[in-house]
This record gives sequence, structure tokens and C-alpha cells, in this order.
Amino acid sequence: MPNVTMTIDDELLKKAKKIAIDRDSTISELFREYLTDLTRREDLHREYVADELDRLFAASSASSYGLSIPRDDLHER
Repeated sequence: MPNVTMTIDDELLKKAKKIAIDRDSTISELFREYLTDLTRREDLHREYVADELDRLFAASSASSYGLSIPRDDLHER
């Protein structure tokens, strides 16, 4: 497992150590738990957004009616 080196405020580290002790854990375990939760929530959010877009596209009656607009016309300045 790779090591991570970071710089954090002394007071923040002190508080985090107290939390780790209260939880019978370590700073590394707290950090690992935080990153695991963060990435899990991000995955769920992305999945929700993708599902919501699929739902909106399926419910949409919008259509280009086969119209094709050249890229240069879209970005005309």
C-alpha cells in the first residue's frame, strides 16, 4: 500500500489524534475511511446523475428532426 505525505495544521492533527484515540483507531485508518467514504459517495452521485440524465432523455420529446448543423456554424463568432 502506498504512503501519503501531507502537511496539515498542528491543531488539526492534535484534534484528529484525539478522535483516533477515542475510536481506538489511527490517523491512517481515519484518513482511509474518509477517502473510502468520499469515493463511494462520488460514485453514487455519478451513478445518480447518469440515471437522471437517462430518465430525462427518455422523457424528452426534443428532436433535431434529422437536422445537421456544421460545427463551424455552431461556433461562429
